[in-house]
Amino acid sequence: MFSRINGQGVSLAVALAASLTVGSDALASTINQNVSWTLNRSGATSTYRVVAYGDSIFAGYNGSLSSVARRSAPNVEAEYLAKDFNSNIEIYRRTKSGAVASDIYNNKIVSERSYMQTSNTRVVMFEMCGNDYLQARSAFTDQTGTCSYSGLDTALANCTSYTEKAMQAINTYATAAKSKIVMNIYYPGFDADNVQTNCTDPTTGTKINKRGKFLPYLAKSNWRTCNLAEKYGFKCADAFAEYMGADYDSNGDGQIDQDALRYRTGETEAAYVTRITSTLASTLRDANTHFANSSTSYDYIQSDNTHPTYYLSSTVSVGFFGGTGSGSGGADFTDAQIVNGQNPQWNKWGHERAGYIMSLLDPAAP
Repeated sequence: MFSRINGQGVSLAVALAASLTVGSDALASTINQNVSWTLNRSGATSTYRVVAYGDSIFAGYNGSLSSVARRSAPNVEAEYLAKDFNSNIEIYRRTKSGAVASDIYNNKIVSERSYMQTSNTRVVMFEMCGNDYLQARSAFTDQTGTCSYSGLDTALANCTSYTEKAMQAINTYATAAKSKIVMNIYYPGFDADNVQTNCTDPTTGTKINKRGKFLPYLAKSNWRTCNLAEKYGFKCADAFAEYMGADYDSNGDGQIDQDALRYRTGETEAAYVTRITSTLASTLRDANTHFANSSTSYDYIQSDNTHPTYYLSSTVSVGFFGGTGSGSGGADFTDAQIVNGQNPQWNKWGHERAGYIMSLLDPAAP
């Protein structure tokens, strides 16, 4: 028997909110949920900037159209950075919930490039593609008759293409940034997808396991994201490994599960896909039960089975139908509470974990 500590699951309040991430037409139901927040540090004489582009993940989506979680992953990362730099940090989250990768690239990274062009910008991060795959999965789930995999193929192709375009654009615009970070994607609904399809495979004529079909696509996507990061001078925050693998060695292979699952420099795409989908498949766990050890797990996913949980209930208002919110404040944790680069909540919530792994990729000095 293990103890489970639940996260702050938030029910979706209205049908529109649900359509932001699982609707068949995300582009028709996207919403800007931007936040500008200044993290003030006592005695600091300098102010640096962190800019985050993405969809509902970096937005800190919490089931509401009018507010988002304050401690979204970019804010968590910025709090670590403020301590390391002994400075104030401006955090600009330019995000669009429900947006696919092309939308984030065109309407956030390119159209809102001015946010990363300032001379005090030190970190630029982005994540995308989640809605491409959610849409493709939703459409695939609805299929009957003979299965078509074209929607999944298109999602993978679009993710690959726009991830590369995003890196090229950020390299062009964020000339003062010392760290450029991309975060790959975890697998929301990992357990729920362990069911048979309603359609039949065109080759075998039989129904197939949904998760068995989706996981290789996700593995290819994550390998390509991290591989492109190396090509373009980015650092890759491996959210898949950190969310889906336990923080201890569950299979006795001598490696902590999340370390074993992580992207490896020099490994081919085919080898990575085999490692994730076959060799280490037994160590994958739904992020609703992320194991810190063999007897304790934490819930990294909200009750919508999609978005990360977050520490503290404080939110930022972004307007009744989305928009931009702002504010300022001090750090939630004192310097003394940061031990070995980790705050006391670092592995207990989805956003805390994402912010922590990105903090490991921060520049050492301004």
